[in-house]
Amino acid sequence: MIRRAAAVVILVPLALLIVLMAIGNRQAVTLSLDPLLAEPPAYALRLPLFLIILVALIAGVIIGGCSSWLRQRRWRRASRRSQAEIGALRAETHSLRERLAAAERGPQHAVAYRRPPAA
Repeated sequence: MIRRAAAVVILVPLALLIVLMAIGNRQAVTLSLDPLLAEPPAYALRLPLFLIILVALIAGVIIGGCSSWLRQRRWRRASRRSQAEIGALRAETHSLRERLAAAERGPQHAVAYRRPPAA
């Protein structure tokens, strides 16, 4: 419940801010990708300013997420190794407990071994 309320408290103002920014920045601007600044730009996009800002924000979030995911690979690898070791140790503990329980019960059907008579 608290998580839902926190999400509403954060997301509603954020959505309102995005809508206000989109309404206030509807005019089209030319985004030139020509580094030489030619008079008629060879590579240019004419888009609303709010769209350029939103695309830049989304690209920043994606690039930042990928960067942090790549930086955390060492910890994910250590976690996988630890989980594998824990699984092996649990299996070993389980087999040792079974052997201990069998030893405590004693021999079930002990058959005495007798040597065959000497010829």
